Amino acid sequence: MTAAGRRGGVLTRRRRLRDERQGSGGFRKRKHDNFPHGQRRGEEKENVNPPSALMKSFKSFQLELDTRHDKYERLVKLSRDITIESKRTIFLLHRFISAPNGEEILSESEVKLDAVRQKIKQVAQELIGEDMYQFHRAISPGLQEYVEAVSFQYFIKTRSLISVEEINKQLIFTAEDREETTNMTSNSHDKQPHTWSLKVTPVDYLLGVADLTGELMRLCISSVGNGDIDTPFELSQFLRQIYDGFTFIGNTGPYEVSKKLYTLKQSLAKVENACYTLKVRGSEIPKHMLADVFSTKTELIDQEEGIP
Repeated sequence: MTAAGRRGGVLTRRRRLRDERQGSGGFRKRKHDNFPHGQRRGEEKENVNPPSALMKSFKSFQLELDTRHDKYERLVKLSRDITIESKRTIFLLHRFISAPNGEEILSESEVKLDAVRQKIKQVAQELIGEDMYQFHRAISPGLQEYVEAVSFQYFIKTRSLISVEEINKQLIFTAEDREETTNMTSNSHDKQPHTWSLKVTPVDYLLGVADLTGELMRLCISSVGNGDIDTPFELSQFLRQIYDGFTFIGNTGPYEVSKKLYTLKQSLAKVENACYTLKVRGSEIPKHMLADVFSTKTELIDQEEGIP
């Protein structure tokens, strides 16, 4: 064969290979491309054995994680409801000084706090058989706001600070009477307990008390506006005692507590500034103008400290 004939044979083979590539979309065919798509799927399913022990384990893991995530979302929603109702209770208690009948305000606040405790009861039911600290981040904001509302009401009643033990005593719930099942062979551990309890952690208690100082500062300003001159001095001593207690913790406590300490100090400074103004210039300023003077001084202090 001549050289021209060999070159022609090579060119013919190259054209044939090019045509095959163009017919398959520019790519070479693989061996399993000659089989139908459904047949390949069937072979892949045969390679994966669903009833294997590994697949059963992953299915159980999936179910456990989905259940835990659903419970976490339910607890977050309950915590939001607790926060909202507790804030409404605090707003109501601020009307205690200006209201003509303060006992009605206290009784109404007690009704609202009972409704909040029913929400906390649902949280306790969700945490039956669970480690509370695994879901602590979901319920912590609501518990802090509840501690703030309860301690604010307790201070208005007794002029003292409620303890964490007294708060936890109020969070022991008893189940309502239920119809007993006819199955007498059921074990006792299969039955739901008739008592639920949820303990407020020391950190949540401290954070709630730190937030309480801001409400007491507002109570001080509003009481001066109503002509009450004695309450600011009483609040100043009370806040000083709380601040001294927090300073004993210092940097040894959790990060959130040390972060709240700065806000507590600002609230104490505003109350002490109000007491200073009452003591030095109280006789010069009319009583109906004292609240405006204090609010103006508070805004100036916030601007100097860089608080928005």
